[in-house]
Amino acid sequence: MSTVVVKNGNVDGALKVFKQKNAKDGLPKELRKREYYSKPGKKRREAKEEGIKNSRRRERNNRERNNY
Repeated sequence: MSTVVVKNGNVDGALKVFKQKNAKDGLPKELRKREYYSKPGKKRREAKEEGIKNSRRRERNNRERNNY
């Protein structure tokens, strides 16, 4: 669990920092993933699609870096 110290009564700033910490930890993504049951086959397909997407992104980034 993330903890944030409120400084000088600045609750809005502390809330912003808290939200950023939770987003960085991946909590909202995990909650969305666990919101409903998905079949094992669907999980495999999604993982495969995610891997393909990430590999394409890496290739694109490598090509852009090599052009400079």
